[in-house]
Amino acid sequence: MEIIIDILKQTLMVVVFVIVMMLVLEYITLRTKNRTFKTVNNPWLKIVFAAVMGALPGCMGTFAVVSMYVHRNLGLAALTAAMIATAGDETFVMLSIIPGKSFLIMGIIFIVAIVIGFIIRLLNQDKNYSGKEMHIHTHKDSVECVCYDSQTLLSQLKNIIWERAVVVVIALLFLASLIISGAHGAEGAHSHADSHSEWGWEKITFMIVTIVGLAISLTVPDHFLKKHLWNHIIKKHFLKLFLWTLGAFSFMYILNQFVDIENWVKSNIDIVMLLAILIGIIPTSGPNLIFISLFVGGVIPISVLIANSIVQDGHGSIPLLAESQKSFLITKGINVLAGLLVGYSMLLAGI
Repeated sequence: MEIIIDILKQTLMVVVFVIVMMLVLEYITLRTKNRTFKTVNNPWLKIVFAAVMGALPGCMGTFAVVSMYVHRNLGLAALTAAMIATAGDETFVMLSIIPGKSFLIMGIIFIVAIVIGFIIRLLNQDKNYSGKEMHIHTHKDSVECVCYDSQTLLSQLKNIIWERAVVVVIALLFLASLIISGAHGAEGAHSHADSHSEWGWEKITFMIVTIVGLAISLTVPDHFLKKHLWNHIIKKHFLKLFLWTLGAFSFMYILNQFVDIENWVKSNIDIVMLLAILIGIIPTSGPNLIFISLFVGGVIPISVLIANSIVQDGHGSIPLLAESQKSFLITKGINVLAGLLVGYSMLLAGI
């Protein structure tokens, strides 16, 4: 029972932090959308722009790139760069569990994305295979969706809606757990809690992000809470993220009880690398969490996680699959080749 409670606690801590980060990013995106989603004219800068958008945690940046590709504002080079640079919702999880290493991983796949994009451009293959211009469904904000309204702030707090109350209570409980426990639950997934009782930069980052999320929850209008946080983030992501995270932690615990997973992986690292790349082809977030868990547990080297991150793009490519199957297959094929090349090269180098 103690083990089950510990796994549930770790899962909830990771999921809550991920949801808070999604909220902050959603808020920033809406506040800066006119500048963030504006394309550039230089074809080389378009590749960099797309890679930056893809590198944003979650799938919103990738959705934007796919939309611009479908509408022929971007070519294959930029699209491929975005798909390589993104790791979907798994980026949020990496930031919560391995904040230091996650920036290294994101930096490496970002560089790979730029290099591959430039190569495609140099080979004069920067075509658009989406066919006729199509119109994918994207979230368009109405004029009522503002992020801050000082005139209604007091009244909406006095007449607080249940969605806001739930979010505020959860954020406060999360902050309290960080203070009381002396360590965030995500770290507990790979180390003993008492070894993180001091105030390190990871814990401070957790505190700052949560406080910012709490401030947003308290100040945004009811419309934002209902439409963006509750309907867009919590309803679409919470249950799936919770179940996959719980499954990954549980799987690792059970596996460690019955299998000498570390020795098996070391003896079959080539197979594990190939599996990481093949699973990365699946256009969804979730299955790739197992490789984060394996890396956190010290079972697989960073090269395997990087190869998986290069190939996988969460569910950012689902709109592309719906609109242009040819473009999806081409980008996935390039991603797989990049993952194989980078992954096995790092593996041969002992990384």
